[in-house]
Amino acid sequence: VIALRRMFSLSIVDTDEFISMPMSARLLYYELGMRADDDGFVSNWKKILLFTGLKEDDMKILIAKAFIIPFDSGIIVIRHWRLNNFIRTDRYKPTIYKKELEKTEIYCKYIFVAN
Repeated sequence: VIALRRMFSLSIVDTDEFISMPMSARLLYYELGMRADDDGFVSNWKKILLFTGLKEDDMKILIAKAFIIPFDSGIIVIRHWRLNNFIRTDRYKPTIYKKELEKTEIYCKYIFVAN
């Protein structure tokens, strides 16, 4: 079950780095954010591209700018997820993507890929 509410922090989307991306890449970031699980993981990003009419180049921009972190499995995670979203403990549903979650470490509300 996907949550019905998501937030986007101005500390992320109001930066020059974010605003300098094409409108289509920014829209993709919002679409991914709306459909991510409670830990910021998205497994169906290609489907999201298909129904929004956005292009894979938009995803490449988000990855190059480190707004999105891809995994070899095809799963992605939104890097600034915990800055954008605070989910109450009683509403939180852990991700089913445990293998990818194990590859991340959460530090200071940011998500990074562990080396």
